Amino acid sequence: MKVAVLVSGGVDSSVALRLLKDQGHEVTAYYLKIWLEEDLSFLASCPWEEDLEYTQALCEQLDVPLEIVSMQTQYRNNIVAYVIDEAKSGRTPNPDVLCNQFIKFGLFFDKIDKSFEKVATGHYAQVKEVDGIFHLYQSPDPIKDQAYFLSRLDQKQLSRSLFPVGHFTKEQVRELAKKYDLPAQSRKDSQGICFLGKIKFDEFLRHHLGEKIGDIVEYETGSVIGKHQGFWFYTIGQRKGIGLSGGPWYVVVKDSEKNLIYISKSYYEKDKKRDELLVGNLHWITGIQPVQKELGVKLRHGPEINKCFVDYRGDKLSVRLQGQDQGIAAGQFAVFYLENECLGSGMIL
Repeated sequence: MKVAVLVSGGVDSSVALRLLKDQGHEVTAYYLKIWLEEDLSFLASCPWEEDLEYTQALCEQLDVPLEIVSMQTQYRNNIVAYVIDEAKSGRTPNPDVLCNQFIKFGLFFDKIDKSFEKVATGHYAQVKEVDGIFHLYQSPDPIKDQAYFLSRLDQKQLSRSLFPVGHFTKEQVRELAKKYDLPAQSRKDSQGICFLGKIKFDEFLRHHLGEKIGDIVEYETGSVIGKHQGFWFYTIGQRKGIGLSGGPWYVVVKDSEKNLIYISKSYYEKDKKRDELLVGNLHWITGIQPVQKELGVKLRHGPEINKCFVDYRGDKLSVRLQGQDQGIAAGQFAVFYLENECLGSGMIL
């Protein structure tokens, strides 16, 4: 097939490109340039220069054509603006999910030549077609699995998607990179949020939203016990970074109107039951609403899937967890599973 391969300079997309070339496909590598300079003016150095160097070295080694595609304006309008708006509203944004939906598997699809039959990435996920319907499945590596971030893709997008490393574990991908002697074989994974790469999320928020001193309030007593620099730097369930003695303290409520952060030491006590949430803006990958009432759910990216019971309320979904989750945060995505199949997702209201 003729395949457009999104490469980032990391080990996963590098191995994906090599595998597709070895399989005999006609491949072209694409590097997406997504940041406008003014969005990152607070950084001392350009964050993508090193990524691009690794990508160029890879394509030279494999004798694969490389094209650099500017999607900076589209990224700013669709992703950066969304992150800022959500943070200002007191919600917890998830840019990675929307970046896949709107940029990598959306606007990029529209930008490239229609002769490309597939678009491949280094995501850890699997696509299987059954009777003309495309299904999304988890990777066998529970820690690296990225089906969560692909949970907003639709049938048209999945039908054109290829995930060459999706059936491998990270360890196996590393071994393949060494076997092929790829430039990125020893390169560490980015520890930051995907859409920011090496940029710390707090730095990004501070640049765009600044700082605004407010009170830290003990939830049970209403007593002011500290100061913070802006409610947008905190998320529900957060423990680290509060900076107060006598804890452990947890963020339990954010008041965006009054710029208040409420914290508590008794966050995990039995009377603080957190096992229900309401989910809206639902999206089902196959286009068909699941009939099962008992599903698996992830409320954030990670290996753990919680059992839950769901009940439809019009266009919304009431979700009751079998256990508890102290970090239910409005704005995040609840992603639903049936065994190892990712069914789709909705936004936590």
